Amino acid sequence: MKVAFGMKAHSGWAALVVLGTRSGELEVVNRRRIELVEDEWAKQPYHAAEDLEAKAARKVVERGIEAARRIAVREMRVAVRQEQERENQVAACAVLVTEPMPDWTVDEIFAVHFRMHKAEGVLFRDALARAATACDLKLLRVPEKQLDELAVQTLSTSLNSLQKTIASLGKSVGPPWGKDQKDAALAAMIALQGHLK
Repeated sequence: MKVAFGMKAHSGWAALVVLGTRSGELEVVNRRRIELVEDEWAKQPYHAAEDLEAKAARKVVERGIEAARRIAVREMRVAVRQEQERENQVAACAVLVTEPMPDWTVDEIFAVHFRMHKAEGVLFRDALARAATACDLKLLRVPEKQLDELAVQTLSTSLNSLQKTIASLGKSVGPPWGKDQKDAALAAMIALQGHLK
């Protein structure tokens, strides 16, 4: 069957929900946590580097970004391979995103502490989006703040109906089914809808 990935990133990890349809009914094909770092410091590379001398700080940040991107590609390939083994075709990958970063240098990010938080917030979402592209998946960037609105519009139904569908999907697979999984599932529904028409 055709399936879609929905992904919601955090510092160092992401929630993945894979949805497909069987006999016209939505189904959770897979749901898991994807680790996007191998070392604890890499969850917040800007914070890990903030007390270092400028050149060393930039190197730590670069290492953190490169590692996140490399691991995201590796994990995306694993997820795609799992679906291929189930004889499913991954039609699209929806990644929940925030507003893009201004074109700040690493030094400009270090200059204002809030920017470090923003950069780290964007880092793992960006790594997932890049990984989807690297794996030749159709990428759908879903603005997290507009998720509900976009879902209502794309799926041509009410928010109440969508919430019931998401709750029903959660009951079918059991816990964990918190906000991360619900948001990832809704993003996957949007991505899947575009490929069922």
